[in-house]
Amino acid sequence: MNRNRWAVRAVVLVYLGILIGLPVVFLVIKALGHGLPAFWGEVTRPDALLALKLSVEVAAIAVPVNTIVGVGAAILIARHNFFGKRLLDTIFDVPIAISPIIIGVALVLAYSRIGWFGAPLARWGIMVLFSPLGVVMATMAVSLPYVLRSVVPVLLEVGIDEEQAARTLGAGPLRIFWHVTLPAIRWAVMYGVTLTLARTLGEFGAVLVVSGNISGVTQTLPIYIYDSWDQRFDVLGTYSGALVLAMMSMAVLAVLALLRRRERRLRVDLA
Repeated sequence: MNRNRWAVRAVVLVYLGILIGLPVVFLVIKALGHGLPAFWGEVTRPDALLALKLSVEVAAIAVPVNTIVGVGAAILIARHNFFGKRLLDTIFDVPIAISPIIIGVALVLAYSRIGWFGAPLARWGIMVLFSPLGVVMATMAVSLPYVLRSVVPVLLEVGIDEEQAARTLGAGPLRIFWHVTLPAIRWAVMYGVTLTLARTLGEFGAVLVVSGNISGVTQTLPIYIYDSWDQRFDVLGTYSGALVLAMMSMAVLAVLALLRRRERRLRVDLA
């Protein structure tokens, strides 16, 4: 048994090493191969800093909004029965089921000047495509399901007994949410927020379609990396930007690992 277990572990480690480990090591070597000053010079270029700034700003908008919507929809789906509940639940899975590029194309068809909403919004001076607003909308669309999918199972697991007890004692809906429901789902919410943040920082396909790849205006960090490689043939800039994005993603994954460990401890304590 031990021999089989070690064989399985070896196969998994080799597989992960080929797909993830070696490319990451290669990225670090290429990004830092010319020394830290060269790397720092690339990541502090004005266009790189603007791309990083836009990525952070988009995440600062998309993550809180999707968190509020996800928690609200999770409570609605887990706690109430209504007409269209299954349809609503399915709609939240659309960003996972289809390619992000399709989402970007759908936004273009809806919000271009010939789309259903583009012309009316343009008369009000609101431009969605090729603007930061479009980048935010595309990012919110692809990162929509993660909070919901993290919270719904926990709501179903904890049940409604404590909420009903609080309601019997005279607590209103808002007080029940803050003092009963939210403490019960807080780790699930944090888990979903972390997944949403990771998805937001790394989004490429939908944003590329709606942004127009305008340097300094609609260029997020993933789009900047793509542009450095495909348009400017800036190899060092590409690797340096990719390393920064990888370090941000690794930081998010580290937080995610801590949340998973905390969740396991809580389940053991409850058991």
